[in-house]
Amino acid sequence: MVAELCCSDCKITISGGFDLPLFASLPPEDENFLRVFLTARGNIKEVERQLDISYPTVKNRLDSLLNRLGLGSLQAEARRRRLEVLSRLERGEISAQEAIVLLKQLEG
Repeated sequence: MVAELCCSDCKITISGGFDLPLFASLPPEDENFLRVFLTARGNIKEVERQLDISYPTVKNRLDSLLNRLGLGSLQAEARRRRLEVLSRLERGEISAQEAIVLLKQLEG
């Protein structure tokens, strides 16, 4: 959470509670990988060449990055299942207690 934002040009400062952008939480290594991947327009062969790493390493790093950002297939499926439980609760198909049990099972 950021508490203050300041423009380096005009020196205007805004105070409050601001969430960091999703990509701001990336470690430098992942940030560099993402920069190279985007510059290469997703061309894995070009990423291999620029970073001097193998195809499987590029794929693994990409999967890891997607998962870290909550965009990987496992996270997307888990999110879909949690939202389905909440939708069932909202429609009155299950009780709050049943929803709690189901959500805990999804985490376990």
